[in-house]
Amino acid sequence: MRPVVAVLLAALCFATTGTAQELADLTASPQSIGLARVLLGGGLLAAWALLGTRAGASRRRTTGVLARVPTRVLVLVGAVGVLAYQPCFFAGTDSNGVAVGTVVALGSAPVVTGLLDTGLRRRVPEARWLLATALAIGGVALVSGLLGEGGGVGGAGVLWSVGAGASYAVYAVTGKELLDRGWGSARVMGTMFGVAAAAALPLLLLLGPSWMLEPSGLVLVLWLGVVTTAVAYLLFGWGLARLPATTVATLTLAEPLCATLLGVGLLGERLGAVPAVGLVVLASGLALLALPGRSPRVATTA
Repeated sequence: MRPVVAVLLAALCFATTGTAQELADLTASPQSIGLARVLLGGGLLAAWALLGTRAGASRRRTTGVLARVPTRVLVLVGAVGVLAYQPCFFAGTDSNGVAVGTVVALGSAPVVTGLLDTGLRRRVPEARWLLATALAIGGVALVSGLLGEGGGVGGAGVLWSVGAGASYAVYAVTGKELLDRGWGSARVMGTMFGVAAAAALPLLLLLGPSWMLEPSGLVLVLWLGVVTTAVAYLLFGWGLARLPATTVATLTLAEPLCATLLGVGLLGERLGAVPAVGLVVLASGLALLALPGRSPRVATTA
């Protein structure tokens, strides 16, 4: 259960991202905020990887297309996924609100992750994962308003959020491949996020970082960089090293669950009857995946 708890704690950290952005009430663009998050958080993860031990897990036999991809290419592709996720996510929440933006982004992630993992790594998902993910995705659709009470959901914002989910899937699958090659979890997260941070710096300077000098801007960047990136992805990487990428992607659907509750409780976002049912369905899917399976009974003699 420890890897499961680690991923769920990471998802709880992730869940505060959109709410923190709204509470800061800045005029900065979503792209600028996302790049600042990558710059600080990625820098911290890179520093942690450099200072820490390079010892990793034992190398596992990998299969599929990714097994033939050079390690450097995997790192670059993973870094692109990290970099693309931030502006896509913040643009989605800025367009459709924290609750809808988060649930669409994270709801699409397990689907794309499952497709990539099956196609590129030749890992067929288990039946339990399929059922749990189907329940969770159904709950996400209800919460987001895409089913039932779906008025007011902007198409462009949904596309941004789906782009964030696809970006997440890219760095989850490539990160898992690096872990299977014997890399330690801190090294994987530090390397991918460090490369992304280096790319984010010139882009952030181009967009203008003056908003970071405001007190609310500084607090926001510190929260996003330290809590929702550095701490969260150390937990995420530790769990990813011990669980399938598809399982981790579904477990992180705890993020939209928590983000929705934060959006309702702290930001006053309305939640109708259908989205409320969706929360229950989503929680049931997560519970099915998170709870340990039944171990085979061993016969004993008196």
